Amino acid sequence: MEKSRVLVVGGTGYIGRRIVKASLAQVHETYVLMRPEIGLDIDKLQMLLSFKAQGARLLEASLDDHRGLVAAVKQVDVVVSAMSGVHFRSHNLHLQLKLVEAIKEAGNVKRFLPSEFGMDPARMGHALEPGRITFDEKMEIRRAIEEGNIPHTYISANCFAAYFVPNLCQMRTLLPPKEKVHVYGDGNVKAIFVDEDDIAAYTIKCVDDPRALNKTIYLRPQENILSQNELIAKWEKLSGKVLKKIPIPIDEFLASMKEMMGKKRLLYSTQRFSTPGWTSTCNAIYNYKLDEPELYFLNDTSTQYAWRFPRKMVFHGNGNEDSISLQ
Repeated sequence: MEKSRVLVVGGTGYIGRRIVKASLAQVHETYVLMRPEIGLDIDKLQMLLSFKAQGARLLEASLDDHRGLVAAVKQVDVVVSAMSGVHFRSHNLHLQLKLVEAIKEAGNVKRFLPSEFGMDPARMGHALEPGRITFDEKMEIRRAIEEGNIPHTYISANCFAAYFVPNLCQMRTLLPPKEKVHVYGDGNVKAIFVDEDDIAAYTIKCVDDPRALNKTIYLRPQENILSQNELIAKWEKLSGKVLKKIPIPIDEFLASMKEMMGKKRLLYSTQRFSTPGWTSTCNAIYNYKLDEPELYFLNDTSTQYAWRFPRKMVFHGNGNEDSISLQ
């Protein structure tokens, strides 16, 4: 079967750049939307030129230019949006409505994958304010897609490994703790951590798979379904150090959020592991059956999932201090 032509919108972002690379690696004719304003960002411009050197084609169009956007969409079969939905970096989810309108008018797109990739917004009605705005906006995009009868696939990978694994689910840093670690609740609530490169690879695997049409795809490698306590134990085994555990009761954690301001509170309200709502969401995901219409599991034997993210950490002993670098 001939592979689809794939357009990535938001291809210079955190997950978008990985999706572009995955599309190229899986030998799709790959296009990246290049917005005019990106010419002022040297890092992103150099990244786009690097993609071009690897074989990607750059399509210049602005999300504010409906005609130009329609013209770009007409050149491809599949559109993957990786526009940012995290408030501490940038938040552009609503701009996807312009992309939806362009896809509707173009009429040729065989599959649209909106920017989701994290928790399934349809199952996050219990999310706390103000972070739940992300899930509400994702649901608004879904409604526009479905009302427009646009063929689609939604990707749910739950937790990006880089945000939760190195820091052992700590809320104030992305680096591993050296001496002590906060344990939220009893530390036994399960979560799913997926390496970002794997998310990108499976996103691209979906685009031509008829089983994924108009479905939600849950990425849940069994070895990556862990509680915070299990994550800490793995880290202690890898590092050879035993951390002091400081329990943070659920009520105390939620109360502390009320005292936070701005972006920090936004971030914390979407990244919680100890509350009953989180537990019920994860348990629901674990207990799905294959015959449920909204679900399609990826059990592709050509790619072997591994609990690999902690192994990317390299330890350099230096007296009583440890420095840690990511590879």
